[in-house]
Amino acid sequence: MAVTANFRVVAIAACVLGVLTWVSVTAGDDSSEPRVLNAAPSLPTTTRPPRAPANQPARSTATTQAATTTTAPAPPTTVAGPPSDQRRLTKVHTITGGLTPKSIIYDGKGRMFAQNMVYSHTVNVYDRTFERVAQLSDSVDLSEFGRPGKHQGGPVEAARSADDTHVYVTNYQMYGPGFTRPGNDKCSKGNWDPSFVYRVALDTLTIDQIIEVGPVPKYIATSPDGRWVLNSNWCGYDLSVIDAKLGKEVRRVPLGRFPRGIAVLPDSSKAYVAVMGSTDIAVVDLSSFEVSWIRGVGQGPRHVVVSPDGKFVYATLNRAGQVIKIDVATNRVVARVSSPTEPRSMDISADGSALYVVNYASDAMSKIRTSDMTQIQRVPTNHHPIGIAVDPGTGRVWVACYSGSILVFDDL
Repeated sequence: MAVTANFRVVAIAACVLGVLTWVSVTAGDDSSEPRVLNAAPSLPTTTRPPRAPANQPARSTATTQAATTTTAPAPPTTVAGPPSDQRRLTKVHTITGGLTPKSIIYDGKGRMFAQNMVYSHTVNVYDRTFERVAQLSDSVDLSEFGRPGKHQGGPVEAARSADDTHVYVTNYQMYGPGFTRPGNDKCSKGNWDPSFVYRVALDTLTIDQIIEVGPVPKYIATSPDGRWVLNSNWCGYDLSVIDAKLGKEVRRVPLGRFPRGIAVLPDSSKAYVAVMGSTDIAVVDLSSFEVSWIRGVGQGPRHVVVSPDGKFVYATLNRAGQVIKIDVATNRVVARVSSPTEPRSMDISADGSALYVVNYASDAMSKIRTSDMTQIQRVPTNHHPIGIAVDPGTGRVWVACYSGSILVFDDL
C-alpha cells in the first residue's frame, strides 16, 4: 500500500510539472513551435540558382507538383448576397502533404501563398481549385551582401505589394556561411544576426530581390501608396522601413520588446504596430516616423488589421484571449470581445462587417461581428490554427494549421 501511494504521488507531481511546463512554453508568440531554430539544416540537393542581375529576368525554379488533398474540390462561391456578418462558415476542403504553414495570404491574383516556416524551407502557392501550382525554395545566394555561398531562410509571414506585382516574405533566420548568432523567440535585445526579406515576382513566381533587415523579422506590411514596406524585427525591438522603389532598408524605428503585427491605414498616413512583449500598440507616422502610443490595451497584442474605410483598427490580444476595436479618430479602445484561447492571426471581410480569428490553443476559428464586437460563430479547426486569409474574390476563408494542414471554408 505504501508503494502504491508513493507511486500515485510521483505520477501526480509529474503531471502537474508537465502542465506547468506546457503553460510556460506556450505563453509566447512562437514558443510552442519545435525548438530547432539554432540547428542549421543541410542545404537541399536542389537549390535556387543565384539571383539574376537587376536588368535580367530571374529564372524560375518553381515546381508544380500538386499537394495531397483530403476532400474533392468544390466550385468557388461568390461574394454576392448578404453582408458577411449574416453568413455562416462551412468547411469545404482540407489540404495536407508536406506542410508546416505559419501564415497564409491572398496574392491579388486568385492564389494563396502559404509560408512553411523554418522547418520546410518553402512557400507553397495554391489556386482556387486547391491545387498547388508552385513551391518556392528559400535558398538564395547572398554574395552581393558579402556572404558568399548558398543560404537558406525560414519563411514566416508575407505581404503583397500595393500594385499586386510582388509578394514580400520575411525569414525568421538565415542558415549558411557567416550566420552564427541567430535570434530566437525569447531573445533580449543584442547583437543577433540580421535576416532578409525576399521579394517574389508574381508573374514568374521567383525571388527577384533580397533586402537585409534586422534580426528575426516577423510580420511584414506594405503601404497602399506603394512607397513603404514595413517589417517588424522581433529581436531588434524595432521596425525596418524599406523603400519599395530602392529595394532597401532606409531606417529603423525603435518600438520595444517583440514587435509583431502591422496594419497601415488606407491613406498610408500611419502604421499601427502590435508590440507583443507589452500591453501597448505603437502608432507610427509614416511621414515623420514619430511614434505615439495606445497604452494598456491588454496582454500580448499580436496581430492588427484595419477596416476597409480606415475608421477602425482591430487587434488580437494573445495572452488576454481577446480581440479589441480601436477608433482611429481618437486612438482609444472602444470595444472588446473574448476569443479564447490565444487568438493569433485574423483577417477582415471585404465589406468590413466580420473578423475571422484563429485561436491557436483552442483549435478553433472565431467569427466576430465588427459592429458590436460579438462572436457570432465558432468553428473547429485542425490542431494549432495560426494563419488566416480571406479570398475577396470568392469570400472563402483559408486557415493555416501549424500541425500540417490548410482548411478552406465557405462563408454563405
